[in-house]
Parts: sequence; structure tokens; C-alpha cells
Amino acid sequence: MDKAEVPQYHELLNPLLEALQELGGSGTNDEIYETVLKQSDLSDEVAEVPHDPEKSNQTELEYRLAWARTYLKKYGLINNSERGVWVIEPEKRDITSVDPDDVVESVREQMRQNREDQNGENDSGLPEEETWRTQLHRVLTKTLSPKAFERLTKRLLRESGFTQVEVTGRSGDGGIDGKGIIQINGFLSFHIVFQCKRYQGSVSAGAVRDFRGAMVGKADKGLMITTGSFTRSAIREATRDGAPPIDLVDGDELAEKLKEMELGVETEVVEEVNVDEQWFEQI
Repeated sequence: MDKAEVPQYHELLNPLLEALQELGGSGTNDEIYETVLKQSDLSDEVAEVPHDPEKSNQTELEYRLAWARTYLKKYGLINNSERGVWVIEPEKRDITSVDPDDVVESVREQMRQNREDQNGENDSGLPEEETWRTQLHRVLTKTLSPKAFERLTKRLLRESGFTQVEVTGRSGDGGIDGKGIIQINGFLSFHIVFQCKRYQGSVSAGAVRDFRGAMVGKADKGLMITTGSFTRSAIREATRDGAPPIDLVDGDELAEKLKEMELGVETEVVEEVNVDEQWFEQI
């Protein structure tokens, strides 16, 4: 499938806005993505066209939606929290559509002005939200050795509350890389087997089925972690009725978890000091 079949970012501005409206004015990247897919009636083939497997785990649609979010944010219509939830600005909630040409022209003028003032916040040629993710994807898929990635996965699971985490991957094990135990509220324990792969493409439904077959009789639940992504058919297969459930963690969720746990990803808080002139006037 050719990238030309994927809607351009400016063509996604109104579908993005409509998705947020349908979600009640706020939504995560995943919720927005799924709602846009549903509203636009795009096929799996179009939705799964990769952007650039060497640099990111994103599909081309996800990449262009990221640009659409960046443009609507710079346009002043939406904003995002530190936890990655996008919201329509309160005073703009009645706006149901925009003129894409006006948005693009306005934002490009802002970018041009920023470059002239040498105060541009994002000169990387990437959507605002993607710069650190792209760097992390390169480190995970190119820099880390397989053993180092195993150690990172074990550390991440332990930091997330898993105990007795072991890497057991060996040939003939059906794709099981390790196991562990997660305890819920100090009472319930679940035995988990996991698969963690450095991957630059999309994990297929067949890979999910193979992993499920390998985990039967060995654990209560399965967990698949990838630096790549999962096809829509793989996501459906993971939650198929009547089959043991498998939780999926793609590259974006892995990045967020590493950021949350501060495992190799640090968030710098820049102090901003403002003088309240009104306060002084009331002295």
C-alpha cells in the first residue's frame, strides 16, 4: 500500500477535531486514532502503512495525525497535558470545524516568525510530541544490545510491580521470553509470561496467535512488548472472545512507561517566574 493513499495532515485537521468532540472534548492519542479510523472508514491496509521503520514505530497515519495535532495546538484550538491527553481549549469548544488552508497559513507564518526571532521551539522537522520519542526509538532499536534490552525489560517490569521476573527465552519456546508474577492489592497474584522484541515494523495477528499457543497452561495472562507497533488485526486477536487475553504494549506505550519510571528518560522542568503587577498595585 502506497503512502499516497493515506490522508494528508491538513486533511486530518477536521477529522481530528470531530474525534475530540465525539470523545467529549478530550482524548488520548490512541482514542483519537481509533475514533478517526472509525469516522473516516479507512481500511486496515491504509491504516497500517509504516512511516519510517528505521526511525519510528509509527504508521504514516499516526505520523500525520501527530502533525495535525501540532498544527491545531499552534493554532490555539487544542492543547495537551503532561500525561498526553489532548483537550479542546474551553473557550473553543463550540468550534466544530476549521478551514484547513487558514490553519496551515497561520501556523506556517508563526513558524517563519519563530525562525526569524531564533526562538523556534522545534527545529527538528518533526511534530512537537515526536522529537524525544524518535530519539528513544533509535536508542532502543539501534544502540542497545539484545542483552541490554533484556535487562531494561526486566527492570521496567520490576519497577512496575512485577516480582520473580526471569528471562527464559530459548529456541522452541514459542516466543516466550520470560515470566513473572504481578500481585494486585496484596491479595491476587497472576502468573505472567511475556515476549519483548526490538522491532521496527508491525506485529501481526499470527504472532499474537503463536504466542497465545505457547502460553497455554503456563500462565494466567500474556504480555507482548514491542518497540514497534501492532496491526489492527493483531489488536483484535489479542482481545478475541473466548481466547486467553494478551496485553499489548507498543513502542509509544513503552516510551511513556520509560518516561514515567524515569528509566533513561528525564523530563526537565523549566522554572518560569512572573511578576504580578496587580499584586503590587494593591499593596
